[in-house]
Amino acid sequence: MTAKPPRPAPRDAKRILVVDDEARMIGFIRMNLELEGFQVLEASNGLEALEIIRTSLPDLVILDVMMPELDGFETLRILREFSNIPVIMLTAKGEEDDRVYGLELGADDYIAKPFSPRELSSRVRAVLRRVETPASSPEKAVLKIDDRLSIDFNTREVIVAGQRIKLRPTEYRLLYHLVENAGWTVTHEQLLAKVWGYEYRDEAHYVRLYVNYLREKIEEDPSNPKYILTERGVGYRFVDFRSGREDAPTPGKTAD
Repeated sequence: MTAKPPRPAPRDAKRILVVDDEARMIGFIRMNLELEGFQVLEASNGLEALEIIRTSLPDLVILDVMMPELDGFETLRILREFSNIPVIMLTAKGEEDDRVYGLELGADDYIAKPFSPRELSSRVRAVLRRVETPASSPEKAVLKIDDRLSIDFNTREVIVAGQRIKLRPTEYRLLYHLVENAGWTVTHEQLLAKVWGYEYRDEAHYVRLYVNYLREKIEEDPSNPKYILTERGVGYRFVDFRSGREDAPTPGKTAD
């Protein structure tokens, strides 16, 4: 199947690639996204999707899990080898293992079938917002936590024992809000609202999963973290590395 040319859309419209082997599902998604002003590309399998991503550079991919030839998980695994383009996975309702596995492979979000047009557009806009609107950088571009860990807010990288490690957009936003409130507990609800958006207020597992991602990247022993500390049943707290300094945080301060 060859990708169909998109219907007329504003010149600056975001390009969304929809990957699904069910023509009816592609039609449903296309209709609703075009009504919201998006430009839609189509692919019926993973191989076709990867080619379109390489040649057409869409702004976001909506990727079904169950497909012939190359399923959504394998497609995502290959995609993450060469691109950080945001991906929303389509999963069967109730398949929590699929959702978690997709997020672990690098998906930015998931939508469980069946879903409403409102949920679809809300999730698409939320993911694009996270990718396009980084958290505000502090005056000092590189923040030194200790002799082992620094954060480069310009490049969205952490410098761990002298090695630079790139952060994905959501990882960066989460780390930013934790560091900005260093020494203070930030609740699950606050992190969901600031990092993901108010649409995600009931998705606490996102916070846990991405905290684990960050710990894998910055902690010497992720099972015994010293930077990102768990306040059980409440949220997370970044170590108070600024204690006693003039730039110590103010109680209740939250990053923009």
